[in-house]
Amino acid sequence: MPKRIQSFFQPISKKPKLQSSPDLSQPPQNHEEAENEVDLLPPTHHPTYPFPIADLPPQISNPLSNISSLNPPKPITNHPHLDLLYFEHLIPPKTAKSLFTFLRKELPFYRVQYTTRRGPTETKINTPRFTTVFGVDATSHFTRSPDSPTPTLLDSKTLKPPPFQKYKCKPRPLPTCLETLRLAVQTATNHPKETPYNFCLVNYYASGSDSISYHSDDERFLGANPTIASLSLGAKRDFLLKHKPGIEAGALKFPLASGDMVVMRGETQSNWLHSIPKRKGGEAGLGRINITFRRAVVPGGTENYYRYNVGDGGVYRWCEEEGRMVEVDSDGDGKGSDQDGSV
Repeated sequence: MPKRIQSFFQPISKKPKLQSSPDLSQPPQNHEEAENEVDLLPPTHHPTYPFPIADLPPQISNPLSNISSLNPPKPITNHPHLDLLYFEHLIPPKTAKSLFTFLRKELPFYRVQYTTRRGPTETKINTPRFTTVFGVDATSHFTRSPDSPTPTLLDSKTLKPPPFQKYKCKPRPLPTCLETLRLAVQTATNHPKETPYNFCLVNYYASGSDSISYHSDDERFLGANPTIASLSLGAKRDFLLKHKPGIEAGALKFPLASGDMVVMRGETQSNWLHSIPKRKGGEAGLGRINITFRRAVVPGGTENYYRYNVGDGGVYRWCEEEGRMVEVDSDGDGKGSDQDGSV
């Protein structure tokens, strides 16, 4: 195990303090603190995680079990080749706020750098947002055995550990907190249980300068006409859609608030592009988390998602004291710096 990964399992003793745990030997300061202490659950451990990831407390997980009955979606189908479901306030505001705060604090994030070739020219890209990913494509799956609480990766056909050369990356199972959310989203969208979402991608937009340019999720490793559920938490940001060249169709804009979700289905990815543009001022500076659930069908999808959402760079954790993401060094301490990136 690399030294950088091993360091996360060591206690953090120096400032900045990246993650605090309540002192259960002291009396709580107020009723809310007492409730939070009672609700603490054991974190999820796995060798591929840089550090253990906490489980959702009941005050978040319980409301998620009822979201499918709260607000039905608005179908958006009156545009060429577009099949979209728009959920306003899928998650109630109070729960959405708590979920945003929880995930930003508990998940590991990365600021991925990679090189792309356009003709003879190589260009270094700094991903203009923080990212993380969990899951594995449909040719493999994680399973738990009675003998071990740690999920084991198995080949879906042989039911044995996949050959070493199958993946260059190290696929990671969804931690319990994201698995709970995946099941809630899958129920709310009536997604077939026979073809469950097997990937969870998480983007953190730290400010209005963080963005994602126009693109479509039409890679072959997603199969034909993929369904992608995209949930927003935190600051309201515009979600833009425009048809690919060749057909005149009006552009669309959805001001996605915390707890809103769009589900792109059918021919949408083949014919439409979407983006989150940069924004100045307003609440964009408060941070936004976007969570997308999708299904990859071949190993190429697994390699792609880990390359562009984890990469080889450092791990970042939310530092409550400084109010920003801080990179963790090989000693398990914050380096006291973050990064900006743009494309």
